[in-house]
This record gives sequence, structure tokens and C-alpha cells, in this order.
Amino acid sequence: MAKVLLPVADGSEDIETVTVIDVLRRAEVDVLVASVMREVDVTLARGTLLTADVTLDAVDESQTFDAIVLPGGMPGASRLRDSEALKQRLLQQREAQRWIAAICAAPGVVLAAHDLVRGHDVTGYPAFQAPLADAGGHLSQRCVVEDRRLVTSQGPATAMAFALHLVGLLVDEETEARIAEGLLVDVASSERHC
Repeated sequence: MAKVLLPVADGSEDIETVTVIDVLRRAEVDVLVASVMREVDVTLARGTLLTADVTLDAVDESQTFDAIVLPGGMPGASRLRDSEALKQRLLQQREAQRWIAAICAAPGVVLAAHDLVRGHDVTGYPAFQAPLADAGGHLSQRCVVEDRRLVTSQGPATAMAFALHLVGLLVDEETEARIAEGLLVDVASSERHC
């Protein structure tokens, strides 16, 4: 079973956070939601109250994950960026050549700040694309961009496509198609669910 670390903070984007958790769990991916705050209870950007499984500080440093998936939203993405524990996990994830995924503000705010986009095709929320280019990323306007072990996406409206794409990578394309069908997502769309 694939294992995913999904860090959250006060101000993480509601749709992106909940959609990724929901879709991955439908595919029987083991998702550990970890608050980078001092408490497990966080308030998302639009006021949704979420109780994480654990604080990030309580996660054993030796525990590995097939993917680390970052929701966007502000100021949540800034709080993710400022978490030293998350920064170290992201750098270790890259070193181990395991998946890193980020959506909306997170690619430009978190990944660019930690030099994780250089030389990769990437996308993100339009207002946060400049830092991606400044950090050496190659901007794409596709709604979900996969380049080597990095997956990025644009924002709330692309959260379903992003989550389903992760199912395809972490489980298999048959499961991705089955979950998409169950969610009434048109799998025949040219942009793979966008």
C-alpha cells in the first residue's frame, strides 16, 4: 500500500486539502495528514476546521513516504515553507528520488523556496508562477504537470485532476480510472480530468 504524507497548516486551501485526502483514500492509499502547527487542529483558508492525524514533529524522522503532497492556499503555503521539519523531509524525499507533489501556491511558495523546481517542467496558481521561473523551473500551462518525480498543479479547480493523477502514479491507472468513474469524472477528457 502506498504511503503519503500530506502536511497542512492554518490557511491551507480547503478544496485542495480535502480533495486530495478523499481521492487518495478512496484508492486505499495510506494518507497521513500532519499539521505543521503546534496542534493537530487547523483552520483552513475558507474556515473549514480540520483535525490532522498528527503533528509533523511527532512523525518519526526515519519514516518514509512514497509521496509528500502539499496543498496550496495562503497563508498555509507560507507556513509549510517556514517549517524546518518539512523542508528537511522534502530535501530527503528528493534525495531518495521519491514523489513530491504540490498544487496552487505551494509550488511557487514552498518548492521554489527550497530549490526543488530547478530544471523541471512545473505549474502553479498564476499569481505564484513567477517564483517558479525565478527558481529555474520551466513553466507549463497544463493543469497537472508531471516531470520526473515532481507533480505540480494549478489550483482548486484542478484539485480533482491532480489527486486522480497521483492515484495513477501511486497505485495504477486502472484504479485511477475506476475512482474517476465512481466520482463521475469524464476519463475521456483530453487533459486527463481537467
